[in-house]
Amino acid sequence: MPDTDRHDLVVRARRALVDGDWREASVVVRDGRVVAIGDYADEVDATVDVTLPDDQVLLPGVVDSHVHVNEPGRTEWEGFATATRAAAAGGVTTIVDMPLNSIPPTTTVDALDQKRAAAGPQSVVDVGFWGGAIPANLGTGDLRALHEAGVFGFKAFLSPSGVDEFPHLSTEQLHAAMAELAEFDGLLIVHAEDPEGLDAAAAAAATPAGGAAYDAFVRSRPDVVECTAIEHVIEALRATGGRAHVLHLSSATALEAIRAAKAEGLRLTVETCPHYLTFDAEHIGDGATQFKCCPPIRGEANRELLWQALVDGTIDIVASDHSPSTRELKFAGGPDAAHGDFDVAWGGISGLELSFRAVWTGARQRGIALESVVGWMSRGTAALVGLPTKGRIGVGADADLVAFAPETRVTIDVDDLSHRNPVTAYDHARLFGEVAATWVGGRLAGPSAPPARLLVRPDPGLAS
Repeated sequence: MPDTDRHDLVVRARRALVDGDWREASVVVRDGRVVAIGDYADEVDATVDVTLPDDQVLLPGVVDSHVHVNEPGRTEWEGFATATRAAAAGGVTTIVDMPLNSIPPTTTVDALDQKRAAAGPQSVVDVGFWGGAIPANLGTGDLRALHEAGVFGFKAFLSPSGVDEFPHLSTEQLHAAMAELAEFDGLLIVHAEDPEGLDAAAAAAATPAGGAAYDAFVRSRPDVVECTAIEHVIEALRATGGRAHVLHLSSATALEAIRAAKAEGLRLTVETCPHYLTFDAEHIGDGATQFKCCPPIRGEANRELLWQALVDGTIDIVASDHSPSTRELKFAGGPDAAHGDFDVAWGGISGLELSFRAVWTGARQRGIALESVVGWMSRGTAALVGLPTKGRIGVGADADLVAFAPETRVTIDVDDLSHRNPVTAYDHARLFGEVAATWVGGRLAGPSAPPARLLVRPDPGLAS
């Protein structure tokens, strides 16, 4: 008979971040959960016994709540096999997949079923799913059905998304969507750029937006575009009593309105992304469309205000917004394979594998502690999607663990990364931190690992 008292895994570390505090610990795992946390040298009967070297710390896995996997339909851009391997290589143990740019988008339960069928056999980290709110599924019952099927919330664009199958909501439709979701306390997550502001910026430009010049691209999507859209979200929250999350905040100009909305008691959360915290407009060259994203990377002074807003809690979380494409699309319109036209190149940063290290590098430079980064990228993101057993090391938590060497310096080579297409804004970046091992549910993640779990929002029935 098997020894039922034997544990599956014990990981010993001189520094482990246990429920937010550093301590020496042995973390004991059985059946995918942490069942005990003892002293470093405790005797533990376990099938696998791992002792981390002194230059490594034990962290909870990163929960990346903003990932575009693009499968099915645009798997040549990315896919669950490559995306989840990249996640594991970067210490990410849970991803939540966006409802676009797959075909079909996740705007019906049938489309959600297709996503799950694609993800299930090939994902090596846990995967959850966002639904989508588009004009065609408002008032049809699809949002409630998706909620009951376990999506974590609903993505909406307030400006064109870049793909025809996922149209944006007007301001009136934003209010309608938020009112509909408020009936079952669903979460609306919003790409907040105002289309009228985009049109006005284009009309005011002396030359057409885009081209090779990065400065022209930034001027085509000015701060006011984000600020106006976020004000629309705040007005809809005030009118409906619903919940909303602003995605990928790039403009510090919007922080005052966000602070006021939170002080008012509106249920608003906000994220920014590693690329907005790492790069700045002053150092992005013309034709460098590997840096193109919407909203755009802005100036250095703006970046520092985003860091301050993270520290003071105005911005709640950091997520990657991993939005890959083929190299041909990313450098479209350019004179060669490494330079593009900002007007026609695909907008999105490939950074899933590097997101945690990039934010840690920036935090370290500013004297911000590693546990703060974990708070923004593990515990905070887990809280956003309502997964209390994720994003922390504690008894009863999922055994999603990362062995991380925070002081190791790495120069990034895009050809060494695991996502599908070899292009990223982080190529040649010098980052601190190396992921030595990633465990998902107590199992070492990697290409040969068994498929991980497909997640649903806890209690997928209607909210009481």
